[in-house]
Amino acid sequence: MSKKKQKSIEELLEEALVPEEEQPYKVPENWVWTRLGKLIELVYGKSLPEKKRSGNGFPVYGSNGVVGYHSEFLIEGPVIIVGRKGSYGEVNWYNESGWAIDTTYYVLAKQKINYKYVYYLLKTLNLKKLNRSTAIPGLNREDAYTQKVVLPPFKEQKRIVEKIEQLFAKIDEAKRLIEEVKGSFEPRRAAILDRAFGGRLGTNDPKEKSMFETFNELTEKDLIPKEEQPYEVPKNWVWIRLGSFLPPMETRDLARLESENFLYVDIDSIDNNKFEIREPKIIEIKNAPSRAKRRIDKGDVIISLVRPYLRNVARVLFDDPRLVASTAFYVCKRNKVTETNYLYYYLITSFVTNYLNVRTKGHNAPSVRNSDFLELPIPIPPVEEQKRIADKVEDLLSNLENEQELILEVEEKLELLKQSILNKAFRGELGTNDPTDEHAIDLLKEVLKSK
Repeated sequence: MSKKKQKSIEELLEEALVPEEEQPYKVPENWVWTRLGKLIELVYGKSLPEKKRSGNGFPVYGSNGVVGYHSEFLIEGPVIIVGRKGSYGEVNWYNESGWAIDTTYYVLAKQKINYKYVYYLLKTLNLKKLNRSTAIPGLNREDAYTQKVVLPPFKEQKRIVEKIEQLFAKIDEAKRLIEEVKGSFEPRRAAILDRAFGGRLGTNDPKEKSMFETFNELTEKDLIPKEEQPYEVPKNWVWIRLGSFLPPMETRDLARLESENFLYVDIDSIDNNKFEIREPKIIEIKNAPSRAKRRIDKGDVIISLVRPYLRNVARVLFDDPRLVASTAFYVCKRNKVTETNYLYYYLITSFVTNYLNVRTKGHNAPSVRNSDFLELPIPIPPVEEQKRIADKVEDLLSNLENEQELILEVEEKLELLKQSILNKAFRGELGTNDPTDEHAIDLLKEVLKSK
């Protein structure tokens, strides 16, 4: 049988080069367009069921992360792992030797192709789009091999990698600083509230008379003695307990509603980052949960006594006769002693959360008894001071929230910036290209000869 005629380097080159009319965009003169399969090989990982893994030693690489450890390794690090099944198309770099399981490919680069260059190149290809199966989605390596890619001279590959990593390091440092700032938001919110309810916001007018002096319904027995007061407050404030002034809760009789459905507020309805009701659930009365009993009205403040550490607290900002809350909430009705917003902000302080946490009982649904909640001490300033405190706190927390949103926007932009850097890198726009470098076509010839 006659031996198959070996292709000349010119023929191999013609197959490897992407015709000019098919090239996605212009690149520097000494770069070439070729196909991914000419530069790398995607090798199938090897099965290693969980029960056969030793549990220590080398990492076991899955399609999008480390999935275990084993005493032996399949491939020496560093290694690029590409998801084949599951998280197909995901591209990850690992410095350590490890075991690539059978839902992955590991990448072998051809001679004189910078391995880190290949990693960043793969990150730009969106391999996920190549899935053709609806039954079991995955990445076929033959499809990946056809992808058009740029090949710069070997020295330029190294410079591109160095530039990318230099720029990425700056972005990662910016992200680290952002994480620090994000971590400061909750302590800063807590500090604002602590100052507010300790009379340290600079809003108190010592000439104003206390609520005990101006509100006849507060009596001497309602006041908490000095030795039992949790902390010191201005002299024209008084300490009392919630139960001494909160009106009793009311039940909503669903049978009397002139509607087939009602608006239900349960714990899932609360955004415990913004301390607000996201959106009540619309439920048919015939399907009402057994907990759907609490009447809530505009101006009420609700607080969940189930798992109080989650701080599910919110104001009721609108009126609707169909509004019903779960019995998991204590409904603080509007009253003559506290302004709604003052009470609302007090209930999200760390002092209140800690007070409730130590009084929580039960395992399946740890909760606080209503009677214990009503024993909660609260500092009461004059009415006008309550308004000033609520307004000042609202301004300060609003500024903090705006800062949070700005930080999140910056964080998103940093992620986009990384992609932008990669896009520029593979267009020759990072300012690293040296036109005097040997033409990449000579490098491609060497790669093709080494097959």
